[in-house]
Amino acid sequence: MEPTLVDGQGLVAVSGRAAKPGQLRCLEHPSRPGFWLVKRVESVDGPMMRVVSDNDDVEAVDSRRFGPVPIAGSWRVILKVPRRLM
Repeated sequence: MEPTLVDGQGLVAVSGRAAKPGQLRCLEHPSRPGFWLVKRVESVDGPMMRVVSDNDDVEAVDSRRFGPVPIAGSWRVILKVPRRLM
């Protein structure tokens, strides 16, 4: 998610919120249980959302590869913790 986030940066996220385009969300990879991703919501269609990476310089693992994902079970990022505080 560079340049938005940097390696090792902490996040605070909450569940139970509606997804909206532009939000950062934490979600479990649809094909790799236990592997979590941080992505930006591109669009919302009912209970599903398309998520994308902010970094166009790398081959992204996002909805362009695995398709829409459920909003249920995702977490909305509400705070980015500066790396210097980690």
